[in-house]
Amino acid sequence: MSLTLAPMTDDQLARLRVGLERSYAENLAEARGLSPEAARTEALAQIGRSLPDGVASPGALLRVALLDGEEVGWIWTTLPDADRPTMAWIHNIEVHPAHRGQGHARRMIQLAEAELARLGVDRLGLNVFGHNTVAIRLYDSLGFRVAAQQMVKPLPPPG
Repeated sequence: MSLTLAPMTDDQLARLRVGLERSYAENLAEARGLSPEAARTEALAQIGRSLPDGVASPGALLRVALLDGEEVGWIWTTLPDADRPTMAWIHNIEVHPAHRGQGHARRMIQLAEAELARLGVDRLGLNVFGHNTVAIRLYDSLGFRVAAQQMVKPLPPPG
């Protein structure tokens, strides 16, 4: 049993995008204090800008993770571009719930790193929401280091 990454199809993206939009909106609402409606609008706009042509979007590497032919998750990276000229970027990684805790996310990242290296990329970045401690531990164990950090403090009401 070995995990492999395969190019994503339009049909797979259409199916997976529903969950991506929902989870990204939920994370935006929690991290930025947005209303659910505002977070959904922002999530849809950002994803739409990043994937204007779906799986054929320039620089987008959308891959499904397969274990013995069964889809267990997916990863979305992009090649360096005008916004990030010195590094590739992980936009999203997801392991389907029934397959979590088995090392698949680690292997997906390692396989994506190998593909990016073959393409001449020598740096990989990502953002992670502060409340996602499981992902933070994974990224730290894979050698990612904090390059910038945003912090938030709720203020008490006046009075």
